[in-house]
Amino acid sequence: MEPNDQYTAPLIADLDHHDKPTLRAAVDKLIPLAAKFPYLREILDRRLAEAGHKNYWPVAYILGHLPQPSAAALEGLLDALDHREPDIRWAIALLLVRIAKEANDIDVVNPLIRLSAKGSDNQKRMALYAIRDLALSDAASLTALLAALHDSEPTVRVAAAICLKPRIDLDEAGKNLLLEIYLTDAELKVRRAVGITLASLGASQPEFMTALKKNRESADEQTKKAAGAALELLEKRRSASGGSASGR
Repeated sequence: MEPNDQYTAPLIADLDHHDKPTLRAAVDKLIPLAAKFPYLREILDRRLAEAGHKNYWPVAYILGHLPQPSAAALEGLLDALDHREPDIRWAIALLLVRIAKEANDIDVVNPLIRLSAKGSDNQKRMALYAIRDLALSDAASLTALLAALHDSEPTVRVAAAICLKPRIDLDEAGKNLLLEIYLTDAELKVRRAVGITLASLGASQPEFMTALKKNRESADEQTKKAAGAALELLEKRRSASGGSASGR
């Protein structure tokens, strides 16, 4: 049976509600309804374009669950990667990853790559994590991750380093760039993240090993812990490949 306005109108109004549980309950109810009843999708499409609402991301989130979400819905999702609440940012990022994996005619990856360079700090980080979760192996996404290592915001550089861990397509030039950052970046948290990534990728340049051994004795507890973890990763890789252990 088609739902009437007396049922759906309050749910749509709740998309502007200040109470998060109320808002989320409305979203959860509207997703299956919008998938089943085209007229409701049309209402939500219009709502997304209306001025004066408190929240737009819930509408984009609902529409993003439907087949072939519109360009406006995708733009709303990308904008919502800057949401002040981390759990909402992650929910949006996961949805964008799902859309990119499932849709053949919607370009989500290129906007994510652009956002990783031109967005807010939140958007840059979330775009980088989405690129990672898409498990890409193309040159454009790899270039975007490497470029983000030079971002002025340290947390973006940390995200870029983390997202490079699964990129087995990273060449020696890329590993040398990571090494340079590990040796010279002014932020310890960036260097810690880069060190773990280099070790995960099996880097074993002499300068890297020397720096790891030195940092394993660091007065900074997190730096010490990260260096020890990186050395353990390298030890495991050597053992798995039958090589001899060094650097203990």
